[in-house]
Amino acid sequence: MNRIVRCLGGRAIWLCLFFVLTHCGPPPRLEWQLLADEFAPAWKAARIPEEGSVSIRDGEITLHLGQPMTGVRFGAWQSAKLPLMRYRIEYEAMRVAGNDFFCTVTFPVNDTHVSLVVGGWGGTLVGISSIDEMDASENNTRGNAYFENNRWHKVRIEVRDDDLRAWINGKAFVNVSTQGHHLGLRAGNIEKCAPFGFASYATQSRIRNVVITRL
Repeated sequence: MNRIVRCLGGRAIWLCLFFVLTHCGPPPRLEWQLLADEFAPAWKAARIPEEGSVSIRDGEITLHLGQPMTGVRFGAWQSAKLPLMRYRIEYEAMRVAGNDFFCTVTFPVNDTHVSLVVGGWGGTLVGISSIDEMDASENNTRGNAYFENNRWHKVRIEVRDDDLRAWINGKAFVNVSTQGHHLGLRAGNIEKCAPFGFASYATQSRIRNVVITRL
């Protein structure tokens, strides 16, 4: 009898161990620092016609003056298993020269993409492009801010189940419901920055500390 109990007990231990190994696994990753060395190969110029040069070194992206746009694309979003919903984007950006958008970021929202325009339309426009086929200058996320050149500006975006939120230098600029609305990118060169990337327009800019965090 004791032999049977010992046999069943040993088998139960192995079955429990098998279940743990096959069902529990490692916990999901919570944070990605996209300008760390592990992701360096994933960043490429967006190949926008007549774009300026793109340099990435020492944890910083530099977008040089384009004719008119320059873009950079992060191509490993899917392979690195980054989230499509319930996540936060944080980065810092500086407009070195020019007076238009300098760190517009394109990012995924579930099965589509949108952009947060930062400093468009002559240097001050902020907003999401596009919602219901209306650009940032046309929909209700439109806002205005002054962006001083040669100063770092902090951007934070939250992609939630039912809304998008964005802050710049700690000030809220976007808080919009996505329920019942069509999201998408403005047709054109900005599409080359998907699934995730940055673009500038007739400006030179620097971008650093790009961090994605699961919410």
